[in-house]
Amino acid sequence: MTAAQPRPTDVAPAPSPDPIHYPSSDGEPVAETYVHFYALLATLEVLRQYLEGRRATVLANQFLYYSQGMPKLRVAPDVMVIFDVEPGGRDNYKVWEESQVPSVIFEMTSAGTQDQDKTFKRTLYEQMGVAEYWLFDPKGEWVEGQLQGYRLEHDVYYPITDGRSEPLQLRLQAEGSLIGFYREDTGEKLLIPGELAQALQQESVARQQAEQRAEQERQRAEQAEARLIELQAQLKAHGIDVIDPLDPGSPSQSEWSEA
Repeated sequence: MTAAQPRPTDVAPAPSPDPIHYPSSDGEPVAETYVHFYALLATLEVLRQYLEGRRATVLANQFLYYSQGMPKLRVAPDVMVIFDVEPGGRDNYKVWEESQVPSVIFEMTSAGTQDQDKTFKRTLYEQMGVAEYWLFDPKGEWVEGQLQGYRLEHDVYYPITDGRSEPLQLRLQAEGSLIGFYREDTGEKLLIPGELAQALQQESVARQQAEQRAEQERQRAEQAEARLIELQAQLKAHGIDVIDPLDPGSPSQSEWSEA
């Protein structure tokens, strides 16, 4: 007997290839030390507040995938700012999905990450077209002045010498273990959450004190007016007319003299 040939419908379909997985974490610590972690968080929150309401996002320590189909080609900038994308967080950032590379990247550097930060990452960000790359050394271990930025000009990074971030329109300077951010249009400092809470508290106290002073002045004025009315009444009771300079019906000083 001839063996039956399998019909086309009997052939099992070829398995579909597994989708490429792009991890969102690798289990490594967020930052080398608490000082670096705090500098990262402060920078993240300051820039988030500053860019609120704009079509931009600020991400921290999240994988940046820069080559589609190759999940091992990734980097996790400490803080990155991306313009012309939807606001809000992401599990990771894929350049080909968002169609935008970061405009500004910050790395909280140390002696242990020095070589990677100033060679590999600098070269990578330069080739990606990241407009500005800032290195902040919160412990002052190797970066002169703690803060050094690089600006992309003709596809090459050059040191930033004016302390300005052109994409952010901010002036930056090292302030202890944190970066100080100042608006270029007003010179106003962007406050970190703790400073902001302190400033709001001080403003509230100053407003309360001003209201208390105004209330005290009002009470003193009312007391003085009441005392004046009382004195006028006493004088009239003794037959003495009182000149009220604010009353147009009161006799003038010359009329009193003639009398």
